[in-house]
Amino acid sequence: MIIFGTKGYLYQLAILTLVCGHCGNPSAHTLRKRVTKFTLFFVPLFPVSTKYATQCTFCGAEQKVTGEQAEQLQAQAAAGGQHGAHGGQQPYGQPYQS
Repeated sequence: MIIFGTKGYLYQLAILTLVCGHCGNPSAHTLRKRVTKFTLFFVPLFPVSTKYATQCTFCGAEQKVTGEQAEQLQAQAAAGGQHGAHGGQQPYGQPYQS
C-alpha cells in the first residue's frame, strides 16, 4: 500500500502599509506565500504549486499577486524598513500549516 497526498504551507513574507483596494483604508497588509507539496508516506517531497497573496488587516480582503509582484513588494518592505524583528519573514523551518 502506498500513501500519498498533498500538504499546504503558508509563509508570511512581509508586512506592508498599503491602501486597500476593497475598503479604501491605508492599513497593514501581509504578503503571504502558499506552497503545496506532494507527500509520500507523510514526507513532503517537492512543491506542486506556489501562490502569493496580500491580505488587508483592516477588512480581511485578500488579493492574489504574481511572483514578480511579490518580489517587488518584498523588496519594497525591506527598503522601507517596514518589517518585524525577523525581517518580516517566518522561519522556513516552522511555517504556518493548513
